[in-house]
Amino acid sequence: MNVIHVSAECYPIAKVGGLGDVVGSLPKYQQEAGVSAKVVMPLYDNKFTAAHKFESVYKAELVLGENTYPYKILKLKENVLDIEVLFVDIPELLFKDFVYSEDDTARFVAFQIAVMDWFLTSKEKPSIIHCHDHHTGLIPFMAQECFKYESLNQIPVILTIHNAQYQGWFSHDKVHYLPAFDINHIGLLDWDGMINPLAAGIKCAWRVTTVSPSYMGELQEAANGLESLLSHENEKCVGILNGIDSKVWNPETDEFIEKNYSSKNIQSGKTANKKWLCKEFGFSASKPLFAFIGRLVYEKGADLLPEVLDKVLAKKDCSILILGSGNPEVENELESLKKKHKGVYNVFIGYDEKLSHLIYAGADFLLMPSRVEPCGLNQLYSLRYGTIPLVRSIGGLKDTVIDIEDGGFGFSHEEASEDDMLQTITRAITFYKDAPKFKRTRKHIMGIDHSWNVSAQQYIDLYNSLKSG
Repeated sequence: MNVIHVSAECYPIAKVGGLGDVVGSLPKYQQEAGVSAKVVMPLYDNKFTAAHKFESVYKAELVLGENTYPYKILKLKENVLDIEVLFVDIPELLFKDFVYSEDDTARFVAFQIAVMDWFLTSKEKPSIIHCHDHHTGLIPFMAQECFKYESLNQIPVILTIHNAQYQGWFSHDKVHYLPAFDINHIGLLDWDGMINPLAAGIKCAWRVTTVSPSYMGELQEAANGLESLLSHENEKCVGILNGIDSKVWNPETDEFIEKNYSSKNIQSGKTANKKWLCKEFGFSASKPLFAFIGRLVYEKGADLLPEVLDKVLAKKDCSILILGSGNPEVENELESLKKKHKGVYNVFIGYDEKLSHLIYAGADFLLMPSRVEPCGLNQLYSLRYGTIPLVRSIGGLKDTVIDIEDGGFGFSHEEASEDDMLQTITRAITFYKDAPKFKRTRKHIMGIDHSWNVSAQQYIDLYNSLKSG
């Protein structure tokens, strides 16, 4: 089986969020299970590209509406990744120092056309085309409807929705960007008066997956306008929980952290990393350390943080560290708390991969008050590192974190509200004081297997069902 994953992101090449982590890991575990799995993505002007050399395996021109663009399919000259990644190089459109911009329509439509044109000429056709999010959502439509790709329309196409909030909308006056198709079928592209790549992908893909079972159910009630479509297409939809790359996220071997540890020496390992964080950010290591890692946006519940943290920190019975960026107003409010709560609070605006690993290793608790969380990877990383998650019970958080009071190992609350967050943090502080129970729970969560092994096999079973069908 020859599986091609098509994505805008892939860690460690280009990562904006969880999409990059998934596409950087899932193919690797599929290969270990005996499936040929590759990734095709855009070539960006970034640190990874600058640090490596590439060679061309194919070159041609693509037509985008009235314009023609030369492009190449490149591969790395040296074997520096665990998976084979092919790069679509369209210098005028894709080779930028950013992954996304305000108007990505031309960029990602061209990317998808280049991929499909290349598939036409490839000697070894894909057995499965696995598309990820709206940036590749037009591929299922093009495979099914565009005349030039008729020879590809028997290849099963999977679409995975990582986040349905973003759908790639563009106006009908750009429909000529696409290769010719029967205009009577334009309804497959349209949703609510706009061309909607994610909706088109849902309509035309052979199967639609999401990154957790609960998120699949929630999408039928809240999907930024696509609720009725997903309900209608329910029979071909399935939720498969994301995993994590347990080789990258492994406290025993992690090169980013101060002291490596396993469940056997968790106490000394966590203590060493916590002491480093506390020294770096001006905390006392004797208090429970809470952390938030992520985008400071509404979907993540970040707008709740300033008010909640201000009330929690007034008692001075814990320390809190924030790593993230996003809404400027939230950033400013979080920055303004530093002087008021010096010694128990700090914030790092931005993102730092090394620091994120150190926080997972050194913090006692992780805050995830998300309003929307298709799967969530942060809570899985925190479990792997023995850091107890505090989550809102939604999406993948609901599937992966069971509350202490329900016989589980974390803390959850029903609403994305200040009151619910405050009560949950208070419960966690009380729990921290019960040292034997806290230590037992920390050791237990490190043993939970959230690697990609199970999920990768579920995807392979899905692929096989389509091939055999």
